[in-house]
Amino acid sequence: VGPQSRRGVVLTASYEARPFHVGSAMPMAEALRRCPHAIVVPPRFDRYTELSSKIMSVFRDFSPEVEAISLDEAFLEMTGAEHLFGAAREMGEKIKGAVMQATGLHVSVGVAASKYVAKVASGICKPQGLLVVPPDETVAWLAALPVARLWGAGPKTQEKLARLGYETIGDIAAADPAELRDQLGSAGGHFYELAHGRDPRRVEGGRKSRSMGSERTLTEDVVERADIARHLQRSADRIARRLRRKSLRAGGVRVRLKTTSFKLISRQCTLAAPSDVAQELFEAGLSLLDRFDEPGPFRLVGLTAFDLIRPSTATQRDLFSDDKERRLETTLDELTARFGDNVVRRARDLGSATVMDSTPNRDNLGEDEEDDHVGS
Repeated sequence: VGPQSRRGVVLTASYEARPFHVGSAMPMAEALRRCPHAIVVPPRFDRYTELSSKIMSVFRDFSPEVEAISLDEAFLEMTGAEHLFGAAREMGEKIKGAVMQATGLHVSVGVAASKYVAKVASGICKPQGLLVVPPDETVAWLAALPVARLWGAGPKTQEKLARLGYETIGDIAAADPAELRDQLGSAGGHFYELAHGRDPRRVEGGRKSRSMGSERTLTEDVVERADIARHLQRSADRIARRLRRKSLRAGGVRVRLKTTSFKLISRQCTLAAPSDVAQELFEAGLSLLDRFDEPGPFRLVGLTAFDLIRPSTATQRDLFSDDKERRLETTLDELTARFGDNVVRRARDLGSATVMDSTPNRDNLGEDEEDDHVGS
C-alpha cells in the first residue's frame, strides 16, 4: 500500500509481500526492486478512520479503559472482568469475534499482565492470532526473544546491544542491572525491567492527544523557500481543520524535512498561545525555516502540531486579537464538510502538482516517537 510513484514510500505490505523483505517506510523503488510483481494500491485513509472508529467502539463494549495507540491498535484494561467474559483466552476470543462481526476484519490479541508483554504477544501471534502469557511464565517466555522485541530498542540500539554481547531478552534479564545502567544509561534500567516483564504504565483510557501531523512525499524535490512554504501552508490548513474538528489547540509547532538522501531533520518552537488557526501555525512553521542548516533539496515537507490541549468553554483568545482569520477558517470548514476537501483552494496552489495526494496525513494521537523512529 502506497503511492504509485517510485519516489514514495511503502505504507504497509501484505503478508504475501513480506517474505521479499518489503516493509513500511521503505522507498517504493526499493520495494519494487525486491518484489517486482507486487501490486501497488493507494491508501484509503478515510476508510481506515471509519473502521478504526468501529473497532474502538467494540473495544469500549468490553472495557471502559481503552487506550488507542494508533488507528489499528489499542490496550484494554480487563482486570476484574473475568465474571463477565470468562478467563483470559475466552476474553480474547470474544473480542476477536465481536470485531469480526462488526467489521468483517480479523484482529490479533495478546493477553498479559502488563502493556509491554501484551503488545509483544499480539505482534508474535499475527496474523489473526490469540496469545495468552500467564504472569508466572512471563520471564521465561520473554527470555528466548531477540532484543529487537524490547520497547525502545531501535536498529542503532540493537547494534550496540549486540556489541555488548546481548542477543536475547534473556541475556538482559540475567545481566547485572548496575552494569546495564553503566553501559546504556537510563535505557539499561528500562530494558532490565522490561526483560522481567515489569511495565508500570497503566492503561490510560482518557489519554490526551500529544501531536497531530501532516506530511507528504513530494513528486518533485524542492529547494526554494517559497516552495517549502507552500507545502507548509497546505499542512497547516489540514492540521488546523482537524484540530477544530476535535476541539483541540496546539501549544507548539514542529517542521520536518527529509532530504533526497532520506536524512530526516526537524526544528520546533512553542506558540505564544495555544491555537487552532492555520495562519498562526503556518507563520510559526515558516519562522523555523531560518533554523535549518541543510540546503536541500528535500523530498518531504511536514508540519506537526504538538502539546495539544482541549480548552474549556470558558477559555478565550487574546482580548485584543483579531479573530477574523479564525472566522474565515471555520466558514471554510463548513464548506469542506458539505462539498469536499478541494471545494476551495488557494490561488497559488492552482496548477501545482508536487504533492502525492495518495500519501495519507499522519494524524498522531499516540506516544512520542520511539528510539530510531523515522517518519515517512
